[in-house]
Amino acid sequence: MDLDALLSVTGGWLSGKGEESDVVVSSRIRLARNLAQYPFLTRTDDQTRLEIEQTLRDAVSQLHRRAAARSEASGEAASDRKTGKNDDTNCSSLHYDDLAFIDVEVLSRIDRQFLMERQLISRELSEASGPRAVVIGNSQQTSVMINEEDHLRMQILRSGFNLDDCWNEMNRLDDAIESQVAYAFHEQFGYLTACPTNVGTGIRVSVMMHLPALVQTREIQKVFQAMQKMGLAVRGLYGEGSQAMGDFYQISNQITLGKSEVEIIDMIRDVVPNIINYERRVRKALVSESHQQLHDQVARAYGILRNAQTISSEETLHLLSSLRMGVNLGLIDTPDLSLANELFIQTQPAHLQKRYSRELSSAERNTARAGYLRERLSEAEGDEE
Repeated sequence: MDLDALLSVTGGWLSGKGEESDVVVSSRIRLARNLAQYPFLTRTDDQTRLEIEQTLRDAVSQLHRRAAARSEASGEAASDRKTGKNDDTNCSSLHYDDLAFIDVEVLSRIDRQFLMERQLISRELSEASGPRAVVIGNSQQTSVMINEEDHLRMQILRSGFNLDDCWNEMNRLDDAIESQVAYAFHEQFGYLTACPTNVGTGIRVSVMMHLPALVQTREIQKVFQAMQKMGLAVRGLYGEGSQAMGDFYQISNQITLGKSEVEIIDMIRDVVPNIINYERRVRKALVSESHQQLHDQVARAYGILRNAQTISSEETLHLLSSLRMGVNLGLIDTPDLSLANELFIQTQPAHLQKRYSRELSSAERNTARAGYLRERLSEAEGDEE
């Protein structure tokens, strides 16, 4: 996979076309797995990590070959149907033939950060050392990390509030890989993981939400308190250990042991609509009580983003948050939601440096960021004409 080519391709999870996309940016399900024949990574050397990487790479390659065989069988089945023969072919909906293997160990720091900004690898995988890799789907909605904290970390991303699709796809991917390798599993404790908090199902269900109205009115503290009482975690844009940027928060489960995958998904599914409705009520109140002030806030944000000659990452995220809320409330026509989502990612440091094909100082990034924003927003205005 050509990472430079990804600059011009937006991940499907940023499309803004999913359900409840005014508040929910994306849904994600992640599974942690380990191979039965190897120790956890904290007790391995580079040679063992290399063996793990190769074993899992071979397993993914098998998925490619099986996908090709299914495709051929599907074509033969279509021909058989025309001639009246029975069709016993069972074709999976997974597209394993579009998965690309990337050796993370040989990537530059900027390339690793680029993948992290795209939510395709974790901070832990980016900053680790030794043999490690990631397998990425062309739509950037499937990611399989190898030798992160566990031997295997699989994730499925979808636009909007769409946990069912995430789980259905993840379940098929997990089964397909498990058909090639043996997972570390205990009859009493379930799937065994490097961190005890992941033992059991090994599942993390998370929903990325944009909550600018709750932040602006300081009602967000009530959300934090409610989530804590329910045993749910609230994290920033890049998950554990990251700060909330651009008023984005990830709501996820903390418990993986003692509940089934479906029970954990249902718990998140029951909670998120309450937060969505809370954010919408506060947005509506802001429009009703201070429409002119809110409209001015959005217009000023757009004006700065559209005309600034230099702008920091922090200020950009703050202004884009106001802009995204304005788009969803109909206070501004340009840009559309998809572009507003994309700008949050494309203006991150590694994206800018890849665009210029070199490392940039902080001041240079601020200038490049402003130039990119002017260019994209100008193009969007042209599209409206």
